[in-house]
Amino acid sequence: MDGVSAPVTDPAFEARIRAFEQDALAPVATRSYPAERERAEAECSLRTPFQRDRDRIVHCKAFRRLKQKTQVFVAPEGDHYRTRLTHTLETTQISRTVARALRLNEDLTEAIGLGHDLGHPPFGHIGEEVLDRAGRERFGRGFRHNEHSLRVVDVIERLNLTEPVRDGILRHSSGAGEPATLEGKIVRLVDRIAYINHDIDDALRAGVIAPGDLPREEIVILGSTGSERIDTLVHDLVEHSWAAQDIVQGAAVGGAMLRLRTFMFDRVYLGPTARAEHAKIARVLRGLFDWYCDHPGELAEGVAGASEADRVTDYLAGMTDRFAIRAWTDRVVPHGLAT
Repeated sequence: MDGVSAPVTDPAFEARIRAFEQDALAPVATRSYPAERERAEAECSLRTPFQRDRDRIVHCKAFRRLKQKTQVFVAPEGDHYRTRLTHTLETTQISRTVARALRLNEDLTEAIGLGHDLGHPPFGHIGEEVLDRAGRERFGRGFRHNEHSLRVVDVIERLNLTEPVRDGILRHSSGAGEPATLEGKIVRLVDRIAYINHDIDDALRAGVIAPGDLPREEIVILGSTGSERIDTLVHDLVEHSWAAQDIVQGAAVGGAMLRLRTFMFDRVYLGPTARAEHAKIARVLRGLFDWYCDHPGELAEGVAGASEADRVTDYLAGMTDRFAIRAWTDRVVPHGLAT
């Protein structure tokens, strides 16, 4: 194009980013340089280390499979229900908004958000519970999706991500310790903000709950629509985090969110409609677990040095809902003879 003379690569790129971040980011923000990776790499002259991590995550196979993994409703009849992929995108978008408002590192926040659920198994949290219970009984070790997300990026996909992204992925779940960065803390909290509100939307669409079922006091505080509730939660989060120089919620809004989360567990996640599917999911996933333990020759080759427990867990956790259903059907349902 006429008038454009910028070089294809910029040898001063890192210096410019360092200067920009020194001026634009808050003192408590995580800087993009130096990049700390398990395997040292030459830096890119077009992207920051966290931008490279983001791109590696988006282009990996595990990320693409999220589009066919359950968020709450298994194989719903409708095109507008969330999947694990759309949950990931919504979490990431909200997290970036918070990071920008707090002058934190948006690229780091985005990379953590996009990678946080890469290790989620099929059938949502019920699938996670089944794999955890089966692994403890068979191999003496459990399963947590956040730990498996880290295994996906480290061992299975071998993405060689930076340490702050790895930490944020591992510690986005409760019980995994506090994230080392404020950007990781954003994703950990926004993960809840996103799923509580979009799961309400899906539960209303599915008829599992009615608008009048939602707890009145919490709706008055947070808002009557999903967009209002997210707006309230995000503004509260930014306001209190800015004052504290940490990632925190206000007592009133944070308390209302936690009570709304309890309502969702009672009425949706562990409610009658969900429980009706739990036994079916457990039958499928536990059946596949036992089958592959007894027939390891049918497993994918797996990564070098993987134990039997690793191979079974890696294969099952990597399945999409429909792949798991098809694999179970092929092994359990009788097939007619060809004529």
